[in-house]
Amino acid sequence: MSGGRSAGAASAAAAGNASHASPTAPGAAHAFDRRRAGVLLHPTSLPGAAGAGALGDVARHFVDWLAVGGFTVWQVLPLGPVGSDRSPYYSRSNHAGNVRLVDLSRLVAQGLLPSAVAAAAAGASGAAAEGAHDAAIDSASRALTLATGDVRRQYDAWVGSANGWLDDYALFTAIQSREQGRPWWEWPAPLRTRDAAALAAARRELADTIERVRAGQYLFHSQWSELRAYANAKGVLLFGDIPIYVAPDSVEVWSNPSLFSLRADGRAHQVAGVPPDYFSADGQLWGKPGYRWAEHERTGFAWWMERLRAQLSLYDLLRVDHFRGLQAYWSVDAAAPNARNGEWIDAPGRALLEHARATLGALPVVAEDLGVITPDVEQLRDDFALPGMRVLQFGFDGSLGNQHALHEWVPHSIGYTGTHDNDTTAGWYASLNADERRKVESYLDVPPERVVPTMVRTTMRSVARVAIVPMQDLLGLGTEARMNMPGTTQGNWSWAFDWRQVPADLGDRCRAMNELYGRV
Repeated sequence: MSGGRSAGAASAAAAGNASHASPTAPGAAHAFDRRRAGVLLHPTSLPGAAGAGALGDVARHFVDWLAVGGFTVWQVLPLGPVGSDRSPYYSRSNHAGNVRLVDLSRLVAQGLLPSAVAAAAAGASGAAAEGAHDAAIDSASRALTLATGDVRRQYDAWVGSANGWLDDYALFTAIQSREQGRPWWEWPAPLRTRDAAALAAARRELADTIERVRAGQYLFHSQWSELRAYANAKGVLLFGDIPIYVAPDSVEVWSNPSLFSLRADGRAHQVAGVPPDYFSADGQLWGKPGYRWAEHERTGFAWWMERLRAQLSLYDLLRVDHFRGLQAYWSVDAAAPNARNGEWIDAPGRALLEHARATLGALPVVAEDLGVITPDVEQLRDDFALPGMRVLQFGFDGSLGNQHALHEWVPHSIGYTGTHDNDTTAGWYASLNADERRKVESYLDVPPERVVPTMVRTTMRSVARVAIVPMQDLLGLGTEARMNMPGTTQGNWSWAFDWRQVPADLGDRCRAMNELYGRV
C-alpha cells in the first residue's frame, strides 16, 4: 500500500487502538514464537544484482550478515516479473518469479552457461546489464531444455508440479512477446478471448519460446528454494509480500476474466484505489481491476486458495498488502480521472479467511493495516489473530489514540521505523518543519544528530514481537536511498547498497542491540 506521511499527518489513519489477540492464538505465525528482529531489503537492492542476479552468493552473504547481527527475519517485496516501471507490485503473474534475480554464476557451475557470458553480464551496467542478463538467462534456458540425465529429470518433475500455473504463464509470455509487448486486450480477438483453436495453434507455433519460459521459471524457483533452505539453516525466516490486487495486463486476468471487473473488450471496468484523504486530494487510482467477489465465493475461493498456497510455499511469513480491502474496498470507474467519485463496497474477507484457514491450516500472515482503518477492519484482523503493523514515523502527531505512537504499540504486531513506501528515516526527519522536528526530538529525548539511530533503537526495544528496520535506516541513508514514492512511476525501485557503505562493526553492534532487547 502506498502512502508517506509527515509527522502531523497520521491522526486520521491512526484512529483507534484495538487490542490484538494473543500471539499464541490459532493462526498465529511461528515467526511470533518469540521476539525477533529483521531487515527489510528487496533482493534487487543487493550489490551487483542488476548484472549477475541476486539469488546466489550475494544473497547468501547478506543472510550471513543478518545472522551475525542477530536478525532472524529477512523481509522482501513481491518477487514476480516486473514491467518498465520496475514495480514489484505490478507484476504480470502471481506465481512466476523475476528471472533477472537468477544468479548467473550458479548456472555456470551447473554447466548451463558459458563463464564468458556470465562475466560479460556481470561487467555491464544500467540497461545494458539487464539486457545482458536477459540474454544469459535465455541461453541457460535453451541449454536446460536440451539437458539429459538428472538435470532433465529434476526439471521435468518441477514442470509437472507447476502445471497449474506454468502453462498459462509461458503461453501468455510467448504470445505477448510475439505481439510486441501489447497488453492482452489488444491481441487478436481469438487470443484475447482464449479461443481453444487459437491457443492450440499458438502453442504449436511458439513451442520453443514457451519451453524457454518454463525453463527460466525453473531456474528462478530452484534458486529461490535453495536460498530459502540456506536462510532457514542460518536461523533466518523469509518474509514475503502479496499485493491484494493484480495487474490488469497479467496472466491471471487473461486466464480468469470472470473473476475480475472487466468490460467486454477485456479492459478494466471498475478499478481499486483509495479515496481522497489528508495527503491526496484526489485519492489514488491503482489501475488494477476489482474482483467479482460473488464469482470467487461461488467457486469456493479456489483462485485465492491456489494463490495463497503458492505464496506460502515460497515464504515463512507473508504480508497481505492493503488488508483493509478484504473488508471493504474503494471502487472507481476505470474511466474516471481520479478517485474522488468512488464508493466503498463490502468484500467477503471473513469468508475468504475462514476458508483459507480450513483449507491451508494456520495462516502465517501479517495484515498490512496502514491507512484509514475502520473498527470492522481491526475486528477482522483480530478475529483471525493476524498481527498488524506499527510504523514509528507515523507516530509523532500527538493525537490521542494514534496507534503508531510508540506508547500505543501492542505486542502482537510488527514494528517498523518506516516501510518501502516511506522516505528513509533520515530523509523523513529532514523533511519535517522545525516544530515537527522538535516534537520528535522531545519524544525521543535526543539531540538532532541522534534521531535516526534512536529511531532504530526505539523500534528494536519496543513491545512489538517482531521489529523490522529497512537496510537504509541501518545505514543512516537519506532520501537518495528511498525505494518508492507512492503515486509516481519514475525513479522508483532502483536503489541498491554497496558493502563499502556498511561499517565493519555494524553487524556486531546490531547483535549487541538485539541481545539487549531480547531479540536473539
